[in-house]
Amino acid sequence: MSEGASKPKPKISASRRLFLKTKLMKKAMTMVDNEKQARKEERERTLSERVPELQLSSMSLQDLQNICKELVQKIDVVDEERYDIDSKVKKNTTEIQDLSQKIIGLKGKKRPALKRVRVSADAMMGALLGAKVKESVDFKANLKTVKKEEEKKEEVTDWRTNVDTMSKSGMEGRKKLFNAGQ
Repeated sequence: MSEGASKPKPKISASRRLFLKTKLMKKAMTMVDNEKQARKEERERTLSERVPELQLSSMSLQDLQNICKELVQKIDVVDEERYDIDSKVKKNTTEIQDLSQKIIGLKGKKRPALKRVRVSADAMMGALLGAKVKESVDFKANLKTVKKEEEKKEEVTDWRTNVDTMSKSGMEGRKKLFNAGQ
């Protein structure tokens, strides 16, 4: 029951779906072929209108030279137009790039590199705390001071008193202390 709830049954069977898909693909391929054929026919028609066929066999040398000069002039005109269009395209692409950079700048995605600035402690505290601080802050006054403890000077005592403690060192001294305590 959990399987039926997670996957709804398809309305069309797999074989019917495959059949429809192949039919659509065949129809699309015929449409693409028809479009290619129509483009080819349109191109041939426009070329035949714009450029009539030349009958060169019955022309004299002077007529052929005149035709060549006309063709060269037409080629020059077409080249000028192509150059103008190319320069317009380049200009438009640079404008598009500049505008896209401005848009990126306005969005704030690209941040400029930070510069190092030397600021005094007073100026920094003024910037952080605003107008609350009017007098200069002395940081050294707030530091903890460490007081040096005076070293205890050992008093000079008689060395003979240390002899008793030395005799108490080791096992014998401990034994004497143990016995003295009992």
